[in-house]
Amino acid sequence: MGILVAALVLGACQSAYYNTLEAVGYHKRDLLVDRVEAARDAQQSAKTQFQSALEEFSAVIHFDGGELERQYEKLNHEYELSEAEAEAVTERIDSVENVAEALFEEWDDELDEYSNDGLRRNSERQLEETRERYGQLIEAMRRAEATTGPVLAAFRDQVLALKHNLNAQAIAALQNELVAVETDVAALIREMEASIREADAFLNAMETG
Repeated sequence: MGILVAALVLGACQSAYYNTLEAVGYHKRDLLVDRVEAARDAQQSAKTQFQSALEEFSAVIHFDGGELERQYEKLNHEYELSEAEAEAVTERIDSVENVAEALFEEWDDELDEYSNDGLRRNSERQLEETRERYGQLIEAMRRAEATTGPVLAAFRDQVLALKHNLNAQAIAALQNELVAVETDVAALIREMEASIREADAFLNAMETG
């Protein structure tokens, strides 16, 4: 019961939020474009950060002297930055889904308001095309988002392994994991780049459609 009430309250708040924006000329379509751009940029930033973290991990693996504590701190910092970037990506994608659902619901409802059948069919066709493009986009975004999990888990394992074992033997033990981590990061980069391309294609279609 409590969950249902919370969902109703949240839905009412979101409706009021969108209504306020529309009152000043900022419609859901505009908001969707802005949020897709923000999600795309967040993925680009995350891709860069994960590449940086991999470089730091590789540097630790090939470490050949000096202060191990400092190497651990640098690796831990890269892991924390990567985790924050991954969370930002999820938040951005969630916000895209939120406004897209509101936009499509509104668009559906407005189809019944047409008196001209030709205009109604044209709007319905545009709605279906936009939904299809959006479906491809959100699938690509969620697929890219999912690739951050294995990489974060691997980085977290490396950080934990080094935390209480700052010695050459611990470093050597991590060398066996380098190839697997590199493979996971390569998969992440591929999916992020594919998602970024989908976002660019979606945005272009929204601008020309």
